[in-house]
Amino acid sequence: MAKVGVEQSLTNIQQALRDKGYDVVELKQESDAQNCDCCVVTGLDSNVMGMSDTSTKGSVIDANGMSADEVCRQVESRLQ
Repeated sequence: MAKVGVEQSLTNIQQALRDKGYDVVELKQESDAQNCDCCVVTGLDSNVMGMSDTSTKGSVIDANGMSADEVCRQVESRLQ
């Protein structure tokens, strides 16, 4: 199953993705995202510096305002 990085504060989303069989990695630091197929973030740490460096080649999903089910559907659609 795909490896999905999820920010630490999104515990409900981490659990929902685990329940669906995904390999969930908690994103504690930037390097944790390197081998992930997809990452889920809160969007709270927006790019205020205008830098465009990335540490993952996978999709990034902003979970702000989304339920755990909505995020799971986004992950599934982006990984197909």
